[in-house]
Amino acid sequence: MFIINFKNYDEIAGTKSVRLAKSALKISKKYKVKIVVCPPQHLMSEIAKFSSNVFAQHLDNSKIGSSTGFVIPEIVKKSKVTGSLINHSEHRIPSNEIVELVKRLRVLNMTSIVCVQDVSEAQKYAKLNPDFIAIEPPELIGSGKAVSKEKPEIITESVKAVKKANNSTQLLCGAGIVSGEDIAKALELGAKGILVASGIVKAKNWEKTIQEFALAFSKK
Repeated sequence: MFIINFKNYDEIAGTKSVRLAKSALKISKKYKVKIVVCPPQHLMSEIAKFSSNVFAQHLDNSKIGSSTGFVIPEIVKKSKVTGSLINHSEHRIPSNEIVELVKRLRVLNMTSIVCVQDVSEAQKYAKLNPDFIAIEPPELIGSGKAVSKEKPEIITESVKAVKKANNSTQLLCGAGIVSGEDIAKALELGAKGILVASGIVKAKNWEKTIQEFALAFSKK
């Protein structure tokens, strides 16, 4: 799993989000690596017209119907969005909402990725049996210093913690990833994929950078 979180960076404003998503799709097909894009919420349905791997950056645990301003699983699924990040470090939510969202996504056959900040959270939320746990130490997010190099023990300990909690949830790692070497190291340490944002979105050449990252997976 290779996930690109567009966040709300100015670099992907307007039609540039579509261009980035198309670059990701091109490289995904070329190297047979699953690349998921998480565009801003208002662009999900547009990008889902040509890509089957569009996830939400965040979903709300609100009801269908009269819930103005909330983004909910049942509605985005009808726009062909197939999964979501949950509890990203920049959009943390209460534990009870994490529990409910994982359940709702499972019922809808959508992919759930619960973001955590440390090993204890990894073990705690792996017990909910989401599809993925994404470990991202908040101090390294956007730093250009990859967790696989700065704090490799967090990946290895999280892999063990998740495996101890259940046998189906897999671990992704993020925070500070800027090169194929960072990814190769993360995979070597036991991660099954990555969650990256500024390392790609702020790169001068999107296609070249995505290709470098994808090659790290194809060599695994």
